[in-house]
Amino acid sequence: MAYVIDCRKNWEMTARCLETETDPIRRRNLETIIAHAKAEAKPDFGALMATVAPNAKYTSYAGGGDENSPTGKDGVAAYYSGIVGSGCNHIEHAVDRMAVGQDVITTEGDMKMAYPGAVLKAMGIDVPDENGHYLYLSRLMIVWGFDDEGRVTCEDSYSAADFPGFEGIAERPISMDEIFLWANDPAA
Repeated sequence: MAYVIDCRKNWEMTARCLETETDPIRRRNLETIIAHAKAEAKPDFGALMATVAPNAKYTSYAGGGDENSPTGKDGVAAYYSGIVGSGCNHIEHAVDRMAVGQDVITTEGDMKMAYPGAVLKAMGIDVPDENGHYLYLSRLMIVWGFDDEGRVTCEDSYSAADFPGFEGIAERPISMDEIFLWANDPAA
């Protein structure tokens, strides 16, 4: 089945890069991104936070205020708890371009996210069904930083301005049947 949102795309290109990477530091960092993405998709909070450095500092250059730019492991933990708690954890980041360095990896691709209607209403966006989900569309670039142990120190994100994002989101309903749920996959 073809899904509208398929979280396996979040680590697909990273896994392909890992197949041919020979440098042990770069391999470790690629493995961290894969573990991070799979834990985020499941969601497995303990496994996710095991990939995050104590001094992590995330910065969103796409706006959204401080709540999208957490600092420290506790701040990042609260950020991820909010995402999962609100039901905003159904995300596809179909990475189509990647640059792999010794302590930084950059990923870029189209992002899709299923926003619950109740969350959109709380944001002041009128939707036909508060119990439904709606498709958010963006182009996202993430700069990942790593510490000496291969844990994520930053996940700095940039969004393209020419994607719809929240504009017209009420006209893009998505059902849960159109979302691949990693937690339900036997390979998870």
